[in-house]
Amino acid sequence: MPAADELIAFLSPKLGTEIHVGPWLTVEQSRIDAFAAATGDVQWIHTDPERARRESPYGTTIAHGFLTLSLLPFLTEANAPGQFEQNYPGMRLRVNYGLNRVRFPAAVKTGSGIRARTRLTALEPLGEAVQIIYEITVEIEGEKKPACVVEQLFRLYP
Repeated sequence: MPAADELIAFLSPKLGTEIHVGPWLTVEQSRIDAFAAATGDVQWIHTDPERARRESPYGTTIAHGFLTLSLLPFLTEANAPGQFEQNYPGMRLRVNYGLNRVRFPAAVKTGSGIRARTRLTALEPLGEAVQIIYEITVEIEGEKKPACVVEQLFRLYP
């Protein structure tokens, strides 16, 4: 049986289920400032705590939506040692193929904890490769609305 077929057989029972809940991460101002410096997005709502306290509807600075999105590898532990081999047996390479949909329903206030919940929603053979789709929801500790909901695609190669 080719490696792609074996991977599909391994993952198929998990379709539609939550396959991972990541660790909590506190989003500190220093991380927001570093992201602002790296991207050039230095809008005061992210980088000026005093002004944000006075003028922002949140009463504090907030993380960039794209910062939250960029934290997905950490929040999902997708690249933690041993995770690739455990989650994708028989595969040698995983390529981030992109996103179908991204939404930021709630702001992440500085000092908030966030974590990701991952659900496997689709598997598709692509010749020797396999395309997988995850729905990832980034929760904010103590909040009802999530910070981010994203549909992410990966292609796996034997």
